[in-house]
Amino acid sequence: MCFFAYPEKVSTPTWNRPSGPQKSALSVEDAEELDVISLGRRIRHLRKAKSMTLDDLSEAVGTAPSQLSLMENGKREPKLSMLKTLAGIFGVGLDELLGAEPPTKRAALEIELERAQRGPLYQSLGLPKVRISSRLPMDVLESLVGLQGELERRLNEQSATPEEARRANVELRGEMRERNNYYPEIEKEAAKVLKAIGHASGPLSHHQITDIATHLGFSLHNVSDLPHSTRSVTDLKNMRVYLTQSQRSEHSTRSVLLQAFGHRVLGHEAPQDYSDFLRQRVATNYFAASLMMPEKATVDFLQKAKSARELAVEDIRDAFSVSYETAAHRFTNLATEHLGISVHFQKVHESGIIHKAYENDGVNFPMDHIGAIEGQSVCRYWTSREVFDVADQFSAYNQYTDTTAGTFWCTARTERSTAGKFSLSIGVPYVHVKWFRGRDTTERSSSTCPDESCCRRPPLDLQKEWAGYAWPSARAQTHLLAAMPQGAFPGVDETEVYSFLSAHAQER
Repeated sequence: MCFFAYPEKVSTPTWNRPSGPQKSALSVEDAEELDVISLGRRIRHLRKAKSMTLDDLSEAVGTAPSQLSLMENGKREPKLSMLKTLAGIFGVGLDELLGAEPPTKRAALEIELERAQRGPLYQSLGLPKVRISSRLPMDVLESLVGLQGELERRLNEQSATPEEARRANVELRGEMRERNNYYPEIEKEAAKVLKAIGHASGPLSHHQITDIATHLGFSLHNVSDLPHSTRSVTDLKNMRVYLTQSQRSEHSTRSVLLQAFGHRVLGHEAPQDYSDFLRQRVATNYFAASLMMPEKATVDFLQKAKSARELAVEDIRDAFSVSYETAAHRFTNLATEHLGISVHFQKVHESGIIHKAYENDGVNFPMDHIGAIEGQSVCRYWTSREVFDVADQFSAYNQYTDTTAGTFWCTARTERSTAGKFSLSIGVPYVHVKWFRGRDTTERSSSTCPDESCCRRPPLDLQKEWAGYAWPSARAQTHLLAAMPQGAFPGVDETEVYSFLSAHAQER
């Protein structure tokens, strides 16, 4: 829903905005983007300000009163010629007639209630719609809008739980598996952008990213006071993207910028729930990777490597100047679609906890009762765990693992971050290992997980020696007790972001 500001503050999230940029003149394309509810209320306000009845206005414009009533109630979209005629009768310009701000506090409330009643939340309640007219008391109008906002807030709060987040993640991962993690519609949008700036081959340079910003109408600004809960902030009023100047950021400036552009190119609105937020994040990550590693160039590179039986994630990383994790993700996008190779990916913390995972090759990831993988402990004999104990942390570690779901070959590396050490691994079923460099490894392991006797139960000799004599002081995992951060963008402080934009809006 879209909320307007008026003198008395409404405590409802306001991330959404009226669709379409504000322009000085109305075009045919603009007419298709009209906010008909807001426009209708403005027409009614201007008509009454002229002391005109519907019959009076009908006679002046040559349209039936019933049609004008539909227009004022936001149930009919006026044609461009009608808008020009109305503007002339009311003695206002098109800008004023189509203004984003409601003319009065009451008009703002009426617009909000009308939108709410047309939304899926109100409709799901099965309640009759309240007829919005001038006879509806102001206090009733305020109460109805307030109740709707509070109901929406409480439902959002209830849904913002770790379990709800896991369920959303499970659902999204299922969709990714069905598509082999390949999104042709995003590839197409990325290709359009690259064509517009004349990028043909090679890594995407910072200069070319600036060209993309210019092409999309954005200017770029480095600041030192970016809200701590954000990686970037986009000002859609002044078409600016703000980035941090901090050297402590773990995220590539290129990736952060391209993800910010992705929201614009892919037409994202403020997320309606955590599931929507996840989908947008996956889409913008995919979009950024599609720009840094264009589909055609990357597929050509991979097919040559496959023909030479020399597929390696580090070669993709080096060829396109991206991180190992980004290269591994991109490989999952293209491997099945273009190379016919099923694959799995893991990002595992040194504690053994899975932070990210994807598979379409039948690997038996550990999961809970709802199918969630993230947060589970991976078998200590898998490549993603064994790599932490390897002396050579510079080279890729390759290993075959015999599991209850078959034999898999995996290649892994470790990376450090402020959250600790992580392993990043790509794996394939044995049938596909012939295409990869490192297939000649002699490292081999066996896993019978989820059988507890595999690695979750101590060996008998250790049990006999220490059972009953060990009492560890467990590290408190306080994050397990915390609810999901609230808000359309989880954990982002709306006031902090708006204050930041206001402070920088006057800068040149």
